[in-house]
Amino acid sequence: METDTEERKSKSQVKREMQALRDLGRDLIELPEANLNKLLLSDRVHDAVIDAKGFKREALRRQVQHIGVLLRSEDIDVIRRELEGLSKPHREEVQAFHQVEQWRDALIAGDASLLEELITRFQEIDRQYLRHLIRNARKEREANKPPKSARLLFRYLSDLQGAD
Repeated sequence: METDTEERKSKSQVKREMQALRDLGRDLIELPEANLNKLLLSDRVHDAVIDAKGFKREALRRQVQHIGVLLRSEDIDVIRRELEGLSKPHREEVQAFHQVEQWRDALIAGDASLLEELITRFQEIDRQYLRHLIRNARKEREANKPPKSARLLFRYLSDLQGAD
């Protein structure tokens, strides 16, 4: 029996918590098996997730339900932190990609301050080659030609950022 100090959960709250566990189970199912093995899961949950990878439609729905029930006995916060840790390198790669895209677009648009900033930031930069790529990319854009030099500029900036 519950004591007076314990708060009784509403039926809606219990349903929301179970839906969150099922959603976590779906996330686990979508993980590649190599990443799944890196997580600290009980053998029962791990095996249930592996089994679910081969299921379709209704069988998959029932297995997700089963995984949700099994996850009740797991430390969900630890599993979520580990999942975030697995996706963090990917997020950093995407962020770096967007940074290089912004640099490329700003350089083609004529941002001289960014050019000077990049020259001071990257000591190994080839100024002449960089200016050549920028100039050609502008010409291509004005003539509505394929962005060959813009791609080369992007690749060069990516290489510089990766070496940093």
